[in-house]
Formats: sequence, structure tokens, C-alpha cells
Amino acid sequence: MSRLTRRHFLKTGMGMAATSLLTASQSPFAKGQSSGPAGMRVVASGNGIRATEKAMDLLRLGYDPLDAVIAGVTIVEEDPNETSVGYGGLPNEEGVVELDASVMHGPTHSSGAVAALRNIKTPSQVARLVMKRTDHCLLVGDGALKFALAHGFKEENLLTDKAREAWLRWKETLSDKDNWLPPKSEKLTSELKPYLSSYGTIACIALDDKGSLAGVTTTSGLSYKLPGRVGDSPIIGAGLYVDNEVGAAGSTGRGEANILNCGSYQVVAFMAQGFSPEEACLKTLERIARTTKLQPRLLNKEGRPDFELNFFALNKKGEFGSARMWSGGQYAVHDGKANNLRESAYLFKEIK
Repeated sequence: MSRLTRRHFLKTGMGMAATSLLTASQSPFAKGQSSGPAGMRVVASGNGIRATEKAMDLLRLGYDPLDAVIAGVTIVEEDPNETSVGYGGLPNEEGVVELDASVMHGPTHSSGAVAALRNIKTPSQVARLVMKRTDHCLLVGDGALKFALAHGFKEENLLTDKAREAWLRWKETLSDKDNWLPPKSEKLTSELKPYLSSYGTIACIALDDKGSLAGVTTTSGLSYKLPGRVGDSPIIGAGLYVDNEVGAAGSTGRGEANILNCGSYQVVAFMAQGFSPEEACLKTLERIARTTKLQPRLLNKEGRPDFELNFFALNKKGEFGSARMWSGGQYAVHDGKANNLRESAYLFKEIK
């Protein structure tokens, strides 16, 4: 497998971040921008098409944008077939599901988050309560669980049979020198193969008809992670950031790279400088790719980041966009007229 950069990046090189981006009118992905007047918008990661539909329904009924996006992602959190979010999420290396989530409300510039939360299906709802009922921004581990239980959430086993089977297969194939016998069949089923090592998340951001912005990011994190590992999703400025005067951004993908670069904050900061949402996402990815060069273990043989990272952005004018490190991804958008998946822009093109 070989990977090639987009043509315009070949001309300028990674070090010239400020001049290597195409303008929105030149970009083949410019169709992702809204050219009409500002209106209600909902943008989410590619696994969020149901979330954008639900959130838009609630925006039309006059709901606060934060309540709307949380209701949207709750659908995914409660879906046992979604292995990267909530119930059914892939566990840590000990077989325990740990969830992270954050919320941010533009009109009040307030936030709440939980991390390493066990036994609660809907961490986004707990994060909202952290924002509304405490003077804190983040609760973790046992403290987050006790807080959830105090507010009436019920403990449940979040490890589904599907996720357990994938975890056991990972354990059995991890080493030939431990006490786990190899699986009866060395041939992985097509259904399990994608789950042996993965990370995924849902991010959802919205703009209502009053110009108010809000967002949520929720995840089960990196599969088979060290117990207690926290990714970018519950970190305000990394997995999510909202500035009601500018715009909002959320992220999925390698959390560690995002945390080190305050990715979602950078996207919003670039939008504040006048860049379109898509351009802001690409410029942030350029920055992350450049700093990743300082960590050779994270690079492929071409010297480029050997991981995926995605950003989704929405500005105050109702313009939206998305970009990812490597080609081949989509994101969900409800523009007030239609709800569909759109092609994400990308920094590098993957050729198989």
C-alpha cells in the first residue's frame, strides 16, 4: 500500500502550512460549504447520520442546540452495534468498557465532561449534568460514576457479546508466549477483523436559528487501551470546542495527537482568522502532521502520520466543512433541507 499527498501539497511541502491550502472556490471539496444565508445546521462524524436527523428535528421544535445534539448522539450511545461509542463499545485491555464525553454550550461558554466512566450507557448526558450542576469541567473514573448514580443513572454491563468476542480474539492473538491458547480458527471472521484494533467516536455540533452554537463528543475510546487511558473526546479544546462568536469544531481519530495540538481549538481559531471551516480543518491537520514528524514511531515509511484524525467544523454564518488526515472518509450534515453524507477533504491521498 502506498500513500500520496494531494497535488497542491506536493508543490509547497509540509513546512509551508500558510500557503499550501487551496481556497474554498478552488477546492474540489468546496461543495461542502453553504453559500446561502445562515440557518439551522447540524454537522457530525460519518457515524452520526441518525444524530444529525434527530438534532435537526429538535432544533425545529425550538430546543436548545446542546439538548438537540445530545439527544442525537444518545441514539448512537445506546446502539449495541456501534462498537466505538457507548453501549457495545470495545473495552480496555482488561475487558472493561470505559467511556469519555464532553459537551460545550456556546451562549454561556460553559462545558462539562466525564472520562473513564464505567457502567453508564450515555456519558454525554452525564457530561451535561457536570456542566449544569457542578462548578467543575471534568469528572473522571469513580468520581464520575458516583456523580452519575447520585443523579439517577443506572449501572449496566456495557460489554456486549460482540465486543466480548472481539476482545477475546485480541487477547488470544496478542502473543504466542502467554497462557492464552490460540483461537480454534486462525482465520478471522470478516465481521471481527475491523475490531481487533480500532478507535472511533461521534462528534456532533449544531447552529440554531438564533445563531447559538453547541457541541458534543462521545466515545468508548481506543480499543484495548490501558485502563484509565483518556483520549481527546472529554478534553475541551481537543475533542471539542465552541466559541459562540465564531464557530464550533469536533474531532474523531487519534486522541493523543489531537490533545498535543489542541486541535478543535485550533480549527475555531483559524475560522476566527477568516478561513472557511474546511480550510481551518486542513490547516490544523497540517500543523499536526508537522509536529508528528518529531515522533518517528508514529510515521509511515514515507514519513507521514501513520494514523487517522478527522475534524468537523461549523461557523457562525452556517458554513460547514470537514477534513481528515487520509482520504476516504465522509461526514454527516443536515443543512436544514436535507440530511446526507458528504465527502471529507483530506491532507494525504491513500492509494491502495
